[in-house]
Amino acid sequence: MGSSSTPAAAAAAAPSRRKVALYLALLTLQYGAQPLISKRFVRQDTIVTSLVLATEAAKVICAIILLIAEGSLKKQFSNWTLSGSLTASGLPAAIYALQNSLLQVSYKNLDSLTFSILNQTKLLWTAFFTFLILGQKQSSRQILALALLIGAAVLLSVGESSSKGSKGGGSDYILLYGIIHLKLLHTLYHIINSLIKQLPALSSLISFCNIADKGLVIVSPALISLIATSCRQKQSSRQILALALLIGAAVLLSVGESSSKGSKGGGSDYILLYGIIPVTVASMLSGLASSLCQWASQVKKHTSYMMTIEMSFIGSTCLLASTYQSPDGEAIRKYGFFHEWTFWTVVPVLMNAVGGILVGLVTTYAGGVRKGFVIVSALLVTALLQFVFDGKPPSLYCLMALPLVATSIFIYQKYPYVDRKKKD
Repeated sequence: MGSSSTPAAAAAAAPSRRKVALYLALLTLQYGAQPLISKRFVRQDTIVTSLVLATEAAKVICAIILLIAEGSLKKQFSNWTLSGSLTASGLPAAIYALQNSLLQVSYKNLDSLTFSILNQTKLLWTAFFTFLILGQKQSSRQILALALLIGAAVLLSVGESSSKGSKGGGSDYILLYGIIHLKLLHTLYHIINSLIKQLPALSSLISFCNIADKGLVIVSPALISLIATSCRQKQSSRQILALALLIGAAVLLSVGESSSKGSKGGGSDYILLYGIIPVTVASMLSGLASSLCQWASQVKKHTSYMMTIEMSFIGSTCLLASTYQSPDGEAIRKYGFFHEWTFWTVVPVLMNAVGGILVGLVTTYAGGVRKGFVIVSALLVTALLQFVFDGKPPSLYCLMALPLVATSIFIYQKYPYVDRKKKD
């Protein structure tokens, strides 16, 4: 792909592994602490749009200060072009805006379990688009780690929603004596089936699709079966894509069935069109946007600071345009931009801005997939901080998710993809 000096120069320009690990740790801490800090320092009636615009302005200021500190501000702006900016930052910004809109539509029309499971597939879509755009492959064990991480994310998000909206505490009973038992039975069955009989991965999925109408709890055991079989039998990238599409079809079938049984009002077609499809497309768009940001920074050499400035400017422009007729816009015109702000409101704004800078650095130097690990790990940090400062003990879901997150991180770091041809 190029001379040997190019990789050497790139390696010299990249930060050390310790520095990247520091970025990951700081972003995890920021993500985890942000909800608690915002709850303490932001008043209930504060206008949300004012907070978002202030955060975007703070991101731009922080990015400019960092560019000045490293002495590259003049060079970056002298090489800046509108077409390059729109390609590197405009497209991801537009995709993220569309993704957020789709999530809002879907959240209103799906139960929390279905929404959480489908929304967390963005981790797999990020890995897929990273392979498609950047050619970065995942080992079979890394795919297993992603599956474990998705399971942990689902447990954490469902546990959070259950603690807010459960009636009578029945969700823990259902989890312990219904879902877990069924998951264990099917997981053991599929793993034993794949290890002893060594059946092809496709046969496991065919039997999976035949029983998909029994509920959504069949999805993850079938995925584990697929991974266990794939560890022994190599799959091409197109085969993996085909199997992922098949899993997606089975998820849609089972989720559609469970939603149609449990929904109150609104037919299954309505749930599919305004619930399942929007969140599925939003997850795909999230993976695509993250991969495009990584492509712009690693291939097009667009610095993370410039991308932060450009995406903040684009996002703020769109948000300002929306205030012309939005309720927040009317509130700003009536009460003023800083309505219900205090001196301490600046703290979560600045912290969010620093988090935006860290997101750019993590995406550039660690990749979008590892950013997914950060997001899920941050949920555990939030639970820990709530226990320390609010005295709220971690839920059963959190305790179950902790070993899954730890195991997935260990596996993903320990067993990266190795090209045997290049190794030989």
